[in-house]
Amino acid sequence: MSRDHDLPETPGRRLLLKGAVAAGALTAASAIPGVAHAAPPKPASYANPLVQQRADPHIHRHTDGFYYFTATAPEYDRIVLRRSRTLNGLSTADESVIWRAHPTGDMGAHIWAPELHRIGGKWYIYFAAAPAEDVWRIRIWVLENANPNPFKGTWVERGQVKTAWETFSLDATTFTHRGTRYLCWAQHEPGMDNNTGLFLSEMANPWTLTGPQVRLSTPEFDWECVGFKVNEGPYALKRNGRIFLTYSASATDHHYCVGMLTVDADANLMDPAGWSKSPTPVFTSNDTTKQYGPGHNCFTVAEDGRSDVLVYHARQYKEIVGDPLNDPNRHTRIQRLGWNPDGTPDFGIPVADTAAGTTAATGQ
Repeated sequence: MSRDHDLPETPGRRLLLKGAVAAGALTAASAIPGVAHAAPPKPASYANPLVQQRADPHIHRHTDGFYYFTATAPEYDRIVLRRSRTLNGLSTADESVIWRAHPTGDMGAHIWAPELHRIGGKWYIYFAAAPAEDVWRIRIWVLENANPNPFKGTWVERGQVKTAWETFSLDATTFTHRGTRYLCWAQHEPGMDNNTGLFLSEMANPWTLTGPQVRLSTPEFDWECVGFKVNEGPYALKRNGRIFLTYSASATDHHYCVGMLTVDADANLMDPAGWSKSPTPVFTSNDTTKQYGPGHNCFTVAEDGRSDVLVYHARQYKEIVGDPLNDPNRHTRIQRLGWNPDGTPDFGIPVADTAAGTTAATGQ
């Protein structure tokens, strides 16, 4: 019925042949006068912005038929959760606060970029946080909930994900490939002239890395270094015999954009030489549709269980007064993800707002 973003492979040959036969039968029927036939389904129409004032969005479609949504709240003080049986329904779904920042000490400030994952029959949330007394000492933390319903049960703090260095780190995501679970995240590497690069490690369990961690990418192109030298917000999509790893680059104003790394599915993911970086961004601001700073994306699937959907945040204006991180209007947006003839994703441009996309976020 549904599929997780990082689990499915290309549809099997039998399924493809079955679809081809059905398509041929439909074409033949349409050529016979007087024979009625159903019109091909139209692509889903999405309301944008989907959720206002929710940045760094993450949408997980679970086997229970629900879409689960979490994102950064502009106050940076809590983790929120919504669910709906449709993507558009997330816009008006009730929002619950499932965890709040500590008043003092660790996990007391800058609660950023939560991701919700189902691993081994339990729910996990990966997020970034800093001590209340040292708000830029940001690290990666993990919550666990054994209840089948993530709105219920107890969220247990599993602690910090320990990486090779005690440095600025955030934006963890996890995926599996051929039986191995990986964590990918952004971190400042000592001795490097950048803010953050992208790193990958295998995992011993959902909150513990094992073996070496390798650097997959560091900001090197001009478009990755505007304002800040940043590679962050990685997310993996497995399709067409390859793994596509998107990420965001530059400062969080209108220069923010999406880049992409690619590796063959048969390669050793822990060998950085196997990964190739697109020399230009794959998704950028657009003056025609008036969407600026698109980034920190993830992927999900449409209600048909097959069509890929791009999830990201963007602002509706270019000019920002003061620090962009203090501007709350990074809104969650979704649109259909296309595919090029060579099997690579076609991101297109950030679509324009729709008339229906005016629902305000639920502030809890």
